[in-house]
Amino acid sequence: MTDIPQDSPDRQDMADEKGAFDPRLTRRRALMLGTVGAAAVVSVRPALAQAAGSVLNCEIPVPGPHGTGQNIAADGRLVTPDTPGSFAPTGRKFTGEEVKAALRGRSLPGTGYEESRAYVNYIRRLQHGQSGFTCYASLQMPR
Repeated sequence: MTDIPQDSPDRQDMADEKGAFDPRLTRRRALMLGTVGAAAVVSVRPALAQAAGSVLNCEIPVPGPHGTGQNIAADGRLVTPDTPGSFAPTGRKFTGEEVKAALRGRSLPGTGYEESRAYVNYIRRLQHGQSGFTCYASLQMPR
């Protein structure tokens, strides 16, 4: 059934009480490992579901604290409030679920099309260390 070298520690673990190699013990060991693996899958699956739910409930401020007092240009850059064509901050945070829908083409709640595109561009430009970056990065993870 399985060809395991004579001096292998695994072969010693699969010996019967007389010290003779018993191939049935390899099957028993494999079945036991399968049981442990199944238990791990059962316990990890709810954790993944919970993590997926928390990703959709995380929040992204537009703009974050680093952009206080600034507007958002159409390309997502922070600009001075007197910049033509820029949009004033929303004064609210968007959930991961709202941002995910906006990344797929919908508008962010309470915004017009152009304003929503500017805010989505701002979110796409978030970098490590900025408020909302972790939420945005987690939306990019495949599920």
